Amino acid sequence: MTIHPTAAIDPGAELHETAIVGPYTVIGPEVKIGARSEIGAHCAISGPTVIGDENRIGPFATVGAPPQDIKYRDEPTELIIGNRNVIREYASLHRGTPAGQGYSRIGDDNLLMAYTHIAHDCTVGNGVIMANAVTLAGHVLIEDRAIIGGLTAIQQFVRIGTFTYIGGMSGLSKDVPPYVVMAGIRKQMRIGGINQIGMRRAGFAAENIKKLQAAYKIIFRTPELLLQEALDRALAVDENCPEVKHLVGFFRHSKQGVLRQVNGNDD
Repeated sequence: MTIHPTAAIDPGAELHETAIVGPYTVIGPEVKIGARSEIGAHCAISGPTVIGDENRIGPFATVGAPPQDIKYRDEPTELIIGNRNVIREYASLHRGTPAGQGYSRIGDDNLLMAYTHIAHDCTVGNGVIMANAVTLAGHVLIEDRAIIGGLTAIQQFVRIGTFTYIGGMSGLSKDVPPYVVMAGIRKQMRIGGINQIGMRRAGFAAENIKKLQAAYKIIFRTPELLLQEALDRALAVDENCPEVKHLVGFFRHSKQGVLRQVNGNDD
C-alpha cells in the first residue's frame, strides 16, 4: 500500500494493500477500496462507499458524499463503484437515499471526465463515457456504452439507452431511446438516426443493424401511426432480434415518455 504521509485515512476504512492514495486526500470510515486502485491528491471520499479494483480517481474528486436531498437525515445509504473506472478531477459522486433505491451504482470500465456530477440513486452501466461537466440529477439510469457530450444536463428519473450518442450541451427531460444519435436543448432535442458507426465498431451484426434501422423508421418516421401501433409493427420486423426487442421494450417500460422528435434527414 502506498499512502502519502499527508493523507488522512480513518481507521475504519478498508484499503487493499496495493491501493495508492495521493497527498492531502481524506478517506472516511466505511470506505472500501480495492486492489490497484489509485486515489489522486486532495480527494474527499466518505462512506458507506465501495470502490472496486483498478480504478483511477483524479484530484479534488468528491466520492460518496451524502445526497443533495433536503429529506435526507444521515441514513446509511451507499455508493458502489465497480472496476477499471477512470474518474477525473473535480467529479462529484453521491450516495443514494432511503426514498430511492438506497444506493448509487457505477459499473465497470467507465470514463467520467472532469466536473461530472452523479447525484443520488443513479445507476451508470458499463463502458459509459461522460464528457466534461455532464450532470445527472437523481434517479437517472444510463445503460451500457452510452456516450454523453459535455455540459449535458439530465433531469431526474430519465433513462438513457444503450449505445446512444448524445451531443454536447443537451438538456434531457425525457428518456432517450437506445442506439440513436441525438442532440439539442429540451424542446429542440432532435434524433438524427441510428448510431451505426458505434454499433459497427462494437461488432454488432450487419443484419441486426439493418433490422434495427427498419424498426427505427417505423417508430420515428411514420407520424401517422399511434405509438403502440408503431411499436407493434417495429417488433414484427424481427421479434427475435435483440436490438429490436430492446428498442421496443425501452418505449414500453418508459415512465417519463421517450423522445421521438427527429431532424429532417433520413438515415
